[in-house]
Amino acid sequence: MAGLRTLLAACTLLSPALAQTCWLNTNCTGPLEAAFPGPWESNIYSPASRSLSPASILALDTATVISSYPGPSTLVGNASALVFDFGIEVGGIVTVDYSTIGGAGALGLAFTEAKNWIGLASDSSSGGFSRGVGDQACDDGAIYSYFTSAGNHSYTMDVPHLRGGFRYLTLFLLTNGTNGTTLSIDDVKLEIGFQPTWSNLRAYQGYFHSNDEELNKIWYSGAYTLQTNAVPINTGRQIPALKTGWANNGTLSNGTTVIVDGAKRDRAVWPGDMGIAVPSTFVSIGDLESVKNALQTMYDHQNQDGSFPEAGPPLLQQGSDTYHMWTMIGTYNYLLYTNDTAFLSHNWAQYQFAMEYVYGKVLQPLGLLNVTGLRDWARQATGGNSSEPNMILYRTLITGADLAAWSGNGSLASTYSSRATTLATNINAHLYDASYGAFVDNTTTTLHPQDANSMALLFGVVSNTSATAQSISERLTDNWRELGAEAPELPNNISPFISSFEIQGHLAIGQTARALELIRRSWGWYLNHPNGTGSTVIEGYLTNGSFAYRNYRGYDYDAAYVSHAHGWSSGPTSALTNYVLGLEVTGRLGSAWGLAPQFGGLTSVEGGFVTGLGRFRAGWTVVEGGGV
Repeated sequence: MAGLRTLLAACTLLSPALAQTCWLNTNCTGPLEAAFPGPWESNIYSPASRSLSPASILALDTATVISSYPGPSTLVGNASALVFDFGIEVGGIVTVDYSTIGGAGALGLAFTEAKNWIGLASDSSSGGFSRGVGDQACDDGAIYSYFTSAGNHSYTMDVPHLRGGFRYLTLFLLTNGTNGTTLSIDDVKLEIGFQPTWSNLRAYQGYFHSNDEELNKIWYSGAYTLQTNAVPINTGRQIPALKTGWANNGTLSNGTTVIVDGAKRDRAVWPGDMGIAVPSTFVSIGDLESVKNALQTMYDHQNQDGSFPEAGPPLLQQGSDTYHMWTMIGTYNYLLYTNDTAFLSHNWAQYQFAMEYVYGKVLQPLGLLNVTGLRDWARQATGGNSSEPNMILYRTLITGADLAAWSGNGSLASTYSSRATTLATNINAHLYDASYGAFVDNTTTTLHPQDANSMALLFGVVSNTSATAQSISERLTDNWRELGAEAPELPNNISPFISSFEIQGHLAIGQTARALELIRRSWGWYLNHPNGTGSTVIEGYLTNGSFAYRNYRGYDYDAAYVSHAHGWSSGPTSALTNYVLGLEVTGRLGSAWGLAPQFGGLTSVEGGFVTGLGRFRAGWTVVEGGGV
């Protein structure tokens, strides 16, 4: 028999932050120190300083290490090049000090997140699919420092050319080939641009530590991804997309920092992504200022009919019923973690308008949401009585009932709750395929999607103690491939975004081992991939292991466009804290909390997070033979 020792610490106050240098002229408002110092900090990927040097130098043709940095760094002749590897995903402004002998020329700078794309042109970020096949393909290319004579030179990228996400920097020489130019690279420095209000990038307000080192690293790769997705508000991707080069000078929100979908791209607020990113942010880095600014920009751009945009400015893409609802769910998550009643009061009338807009699409006789805003996360089929949007509407109504109660409107809370109960009944009556044991995609198909079935478990559309829930969980494993769960609604693709809902769905019904297996199979595969960032979570990939996610579904077969630091894939970070450690807040600001560990073959887990009430911390250890 195994015994369990559970540790729970009381809330304590945080140390005051001291004024230090942050991004450019940004006012420092972030924490100065980690809330939970300890040996687990060795798993934090974030560097100790905002000014960073490369870790090693690679040969361009073989991508093998020549030396650690600093090392021999001389370029001789036209198109000669060296690759500077920072060892992790980074982003910001590069400064290169160099000296030349001979005639005029240019030093080129090219960037990539994945090792696949190192070369004299950057990977794709601007939205024109530089390596695609379409007629409108553009080219991110490189940026250049021109010199006209021999001597010492220094080049610093301008802020509009900030590169939000990369690991590899290729420096190359362009000359006319006859002037005998030699270029010596004297120093390479990066000024990190993400998490702009933090002077200490390692001042995490949450932590996780277990006896499984791979799970620990996966948790921290999600946390670090979320850091790279917290960006200065004036560094969004320029819209419309440039035909040549890139520009990150779009205004995203008010404030000083905002959470976006990806470090390299799209660099815009996407509320669907926040459905995964915000809970993971809360339990790890704790940056809810960026979350608030992201949500507020959605309210600031609400349409006259009550709908929210699918994405924030400067993109302001429209026409998504699901992302409309994700803004509303995001409002609940933010209030749960902060109890920011001023934010709720300021936006409450608009929230109610948004609820009536989307609930007005619930039509009889089925009593299901009839989707007309067709844009979604990349799934192929959308519209009509689709099961996934109905699952999201159920969650929207349930969380809306809590928000109504928190705003002091008990009658409205009852209305939203009653609507949710009726909707769940209709979902189960019209969309559940009892012969198969899972939900269908809509009332006219036999496809059983990953997204809707995962959400049915996680959101409680089916009872977590029912045989139906167990059947759905088992049926989801039918989609599992060697490298993760294929999404039937996007064939040949593995979406860590939707798989983030799946792992939480398995955990919600006690299928711990199943969830941990999928985490290791998918996130573990990418984290250990020799061509990946080794530090962040990828947007998606194909079942054959190619990074060419969505190649046929919107990305014009441009595999270099895929983001390798995408917050919507950070689900294991919150899942491991909330379910495996078992610690979660259930009342605003942690006024109520739960502790329900799930062991899954692990022998020890501890972790914690911070709210305005203080630190919440728990741990458990399984001891053979019983006792403490």
